Amino acid sequence: MKTWVTSRWKNPCLPGQLSVEINSLPEGGGNLRARYNIAPTTEVQILIAGEREPELVSARWGLVPSWWKKPLRGMPATFNARVETADTSPMFRGAFRARRCIIPASGFFEWTGEKSDRVPHYFSAADGGLLAFAGLWERWKSPEGELITSCTIVVRDADDWMDRYHDRMPAMLHPDDFAAWLDGTAGKDVLRRPPPALQEWIVARRVNKAGAGDEDPETIAPARGV
Repeated sequence: MKTWVTSRWKNPCLPGQLSVEINSLPEGGGNLRARYNIAPTTEVQILIAGEREPELVSARWGLVPSWWKKPLRGMPATFNARVETADTSPMFRGAFRARRCIIPASGFFEWTGEKSDRVPHYFSAADGGLLAFAGLWERWKSPEGELITSCTIVVRDADDWMDRYHDRMPAMLHPDDFAAWLDGTAGKDVLRRPPPALQEWIVARRVNKAGAGDEDPETIAPARGV
């Protein structure tokens, strides 16, 4: 599964959909730049457990486990972690036990159709709120000594609604599970709860190119003539 996300945060405070346990960005967080086509291996914003309250940090999308000894270019695809094996896979099990995160996003993309003629679809919350993807994170020191924070999105089987488009989907957390997910006390059951109601429409094909239209809100507008 290749899920790309779009984040449209504009205000210093997170919208109400994430306000039950996460009330505001950390001090100095400032306004976050709107982005509309975020691809794997680029930077995203994640929420991790802090000493007193959740902290917002930047992370490379594509988890690099702390034990990885080779150059970054040799990493396999780790931008998604399957819920079935996230706690046992060598790539993810350490993070599943001790380093969980929430990845807020206003939507994500999936494609249908043949490889030579793929149709991009945009998915977002039916009520217009933010989605809270369950994630895992790590800190890795490169052979050159650079410290890199990275993350992955946990994915699950699609529900009946999503199954029309793809057999997998991001695992989305409900506000009453935020704290337990971040502190590690929540089990896999919270990842399999019914997701929030979603809406979908077809968007322009330029989203098939990584980063194309990342600064342009028209990237997630309904495609003309569809």
